[in-house]
Amino acid sequence: MQRACWALPGNEKMSLSNEVHVIFGAGPVGRSLAKELSTRGKIVRLINRSGKLPMIPGLDALAGVEIAAGNAADLDSTRLLCAGADVVYNCTNPPYTRWPELFPALQAGVLAGAASTGAKLIVMENLYMYGPTGGQPLREDLPYAAKTRKGITRARMAEELLEAHARGKVRAAAGRAADFFGPGVLDSALGERIFATALEGKPAQVVGNADLPHTYTYIRDVARALTILGERDEALGKAWHLPSPETVSTRQIVELIETEIGRKVRLQAAPGWLVGLVGLFNPVLREVAEMAYEFEEPFILDASCFEEAFGLRATPLAETIHETVQWFQVHQNHKV
Repeated sequence: MQRACWALPGNEKMSLSNEVHVIFGAGPVGRSLAKELSTRGKIVRLINRSGKLPMIPGLDALAGVEIAAGNAADLDSTRLLCAGADVVYNCTNPPYTRWPELFPALQAGVLAGAASTGAKLIVMENLYMYGPTGGQPLREDLPYAAKTRKGITRARMAEELLEAHARGKVRAAAGRAADFFGPGVLDSALGERIFATALEGKPAQVVGNADLPHTYTYIRDVARALTILGERDEALGKAWHLPSPETVSTRQIVELIETEIGRKVRLQAAPGWLVGLVGLFNPVLREVAEMAYEFEEPFILDASCFEEAFGLRATPLAETIHETVQWFQVHQNHKV
């Protein structure tokens, strides 16, 4: 049976060049989004703790983007930083080991800032709230069945965001993506442990079963999709799965990398139980272990609702791998 997506009333875009867009979080998502918005002629304010960005060779320059220091968990700070904003984006991501302690306060702060100025709030989310699905495609109408610490945290935050919208506190929407990859993405299941190690002639390191289908989301598609959510009023009040390249196995992605670099790449896969064992002594791997189920069953993201509503299709996988390998080659050459 075909799934019914939301019916959308309009198809108009905003294109005012004097719009102010405030982004909290200057990681790969925040930076890519700032570049996309700036290219479209928006006034962009990018917020991180220090008010400075490291200069990383190969990353898109952020000329014309204002970089400001701020604490997303501080309500007074966020209200000041959001002054005059038309759209606010929450792209924050606390240390992986401290999600339950830190993440809710970050969302509360950014939400308060957006609400204080009447701006739209677009939140970057992942897919942890759904929990294991037995391999069925991940769709927006799945129940929140997470049992992990980070999954429960994400589910609660997702509920609170849309409840705030329903109460009229803030005009909000969420964009949900699978594991990121692409230029500037280092700390990811499809980050430097695959691309950088392959270029160095070392085994590409993966968790779980590399032969299962697994959706990954290209960072530049994330930026384009979040921009659309900020432009379109009919996106508000909902969570949307963001367009992602065609789903193949992680092994097939490594084979595409082989084609790009012209040599074989060994694949080193660690089963979830082994990651959990090592995690007894390593806090970060302990957090990775609780999410290992995503790599031990088919993990397929269904973004058809977004694609049908807004007409954006993901960049083809072969093109994304080519662009990512090129970026890592620059990154490796500069020893950053």
